[in-house]
Amino acid sequence: MNARDLKLKPAESEKITINLGLIDLGQIDLLVSEGFYSNRTDLIRTAIRNQLNTHAEVVRQTVARKSLVLGMHHYSRADLEAALAAGERLQIQVLGMASIASDVSVELALATIESIFVLGALHASSVIKTALAGRIL
Repeated sequence: MNARDLKLKPAESEKITINLGLIDLGQIDLLVSEGFYSNRTDLIRTAIRNQLNTHAEVVRQTVARKSLVLGMHHYSRADLEAALAAGERLQIQVLGMASIASDVSVELALATIESIFVLGALHASSVIKTALAGRIL
């Protein structure tokens, strides 16, 4: 594990909340107190990575089958204007993070984005998200 794994930039991570039973939480605290993990988050992050590694081939196959863009993909105003000029409608499909630039107008987004499917996080203004709500799968 390198320093990048330990400290992600805010744009590269998303906070989630989970509920655990008291016995599970107690076992986590025991492993932390015995020095196996530095804190609860370290154990949970490690467990998630281990599960993702276990299922990596399924993820790879599904990404290919569903034609998902893997990682972070940013859609700038220039990108959407180019799509509009070409008469294209975008079907945004991302596993990771998709972001739409803050200077994209509602009109431009509606004219160019046919659908949005994101497994992970979609970063866009609340105005854009509201305008595209019916197109977000």
